Formats: sequence, C-alpha cells, structure tokens
Amino acid sequence: MRTKILTLLSLLFISALAYGQNDKKSDTEISDPDSVGEVSSALLPTTMPLLLFDEESKREEKKEKKKKARKNEWFGIKVRKGVLVDEIRGQEIVQLFNYTDAEYRPDPYIRDVYWYDPGDKSIKNQGYVAGEGYLLHGPYERLLNEVTVETGMYFYGTKHKTWMLYDQRNVLQDKDHFEEGWPRESRITYYDRSSKTIEQITPIQFGTKEGNYFYFYENGQVAVTGEFKYGEKVGLWTEYWNTGNTKAVRKREIQYQEEPYSDNFRPYIRAEWDKDGKLLYRNDS
Repeated sequence: MRTKILTLLSLLFISALAYGQNDKKSDTEISDPDSVGEVSSALLPTTMPLLLFDEESKREEKKEKKKKARKNEWFGIKVRKGVLVDEIRGQEIVQLFNYTDAEYRPDPYIRDVYWYDPGDKSIKNQGYVAGEGYLLHGPYERLLNEVTVETGMYFYGTKHKTWMLYDQRNVLQDKDHFEEGWPRESRITYYDRSSKTIEQITPIQFGTKEGNYFYFYENGQVAVTGEFKYGEKVGLWTEYWNTGNTKAVRKREIQYQEEPYSDNFRPYIRAEWDKDGKLLYRNDS
C-alpha cells in the first residue's frame, strides 16, 4: 500500500513539473511569438481536408431534401430554438435560429464558425470555444421589419446547403451554396485526383475570392495559408517548411493590408525562420 502511495505521489510530482514547464513555455511564446518558428499543431492543421463538392455529396444532398426533419432534430442532432430581436435605426431585426450543445470540433480550415453566445445574447462567427457557447445547427432566418431577408442552413456552426438573400420587398438578390462551410464555387486543384490529393483550395463566393486560401505539399501538409476579402489578399499570409507532417514550422510571414483596397499599402515580409524554427529576420515596423 505504501509503495502504491509513493508511486502515485511521484507521478503527481512529475505531472506538476511538466505542467509548470508547459506554462513557462507558453509565457515565453506569448511575450515573443516570433521567438521560435514552430507552432502548435493544435493551432495549425497539418493534414489536408477531405474531398469537397464531389458528385456523391450532391446526391446525398438530394436525399436529405426528401427526408422530413424530425421535431427539434437536424442531421440526426437534437437542437434548441433561439430568437434574437434587435432594433437598429428604427428597424426591427429578428433572427430565428437553432443551436446544439453536442460536442463537435469544427473544421480548423473553415474561417467562419457561427455560434450563439448566451452571455451577451448574440450570434458570432469568430472565437468559438467549446463550453462557452453553442454552435448553430439547422435552419436560420433573418427578418427585417417582418420581411424575410435571409434564409439558410447551418451544420455545426458552418454554413451549409443553399443560402438566399432578399431585399425588403422579398425579391431574391443572391443565392449561394455551401458544403459544411466551404463555398461550393471554390476552385480546387489536385496533385492526383484519383487519390484525392489536394494541391490548393481557392475560396470563391459570388464569383469573387472570399475566405481562407490553402496550398498543400504533396504529402498533405499545409504549405501556405492566407485570407481573401473581396478578391484581395488581406492580413497575414504564412508559408511553412515541409517537415513531412512531423511538426508545423513557419518559414515566412508576409503582411498584407488589413482591409481590401487600402491606399498606399505595400506588402512586406514580417518575419522569417529556418527549418529548425530559429528566427532569421523580423520587421518590427
């Protein structure tokens, strides 16, 4: 019995020591995020997403349309109904939505993940943390002065299937199609289509580049990530070394305009690292 207790105490001591070391590393990274090029694999996906927009998924969508949703259940998941009412400049905006408390980790490649924050009673599309809110799941409708101006479907926080936008006379203005968060117009190129080996994903929405861009090495590891807004590169674009999917190490970061069509902004290299993650260059401007 004494031996078991001593063993347990030893394990607890080792765990506490490891925890303290991890905290120390995190503090260093927070104080100087450029100190090393290696980043947490939890923050950076290192395998490509599944094949998108294939004929099989279209057939499954047609089958789904033929099924009648059970009461308070969508795609086999129980949901709750929610209503948000706001008044902006004398206009009443009502949002009718469904949400779920089911445990689910959204695809890390998806830029916009929609969730209900019960704390400030709002719907957000950034910063989702499991346990702090609820992913939207099921039908969504937005009304402006009692006129429907937007309808769509969510799948675990991502836009799914057909989304419609209307004017205040309820005349259709735009229609877009999504597949679990991916605009279905998105362009995909392959190293080998038969093995579904994706080379790059260019997000296209309403005929314009909009969303997260990805380029992959042939082994499936992500090589380049960035974001488009209204057809323009924005924010920080990151290139990664090919480490054979063993770890994620930044190679170079290029800073683009924060908002599209910014006048007199010239992109510049913000930082560079070697293959071991050692910082080689940093622009502090």
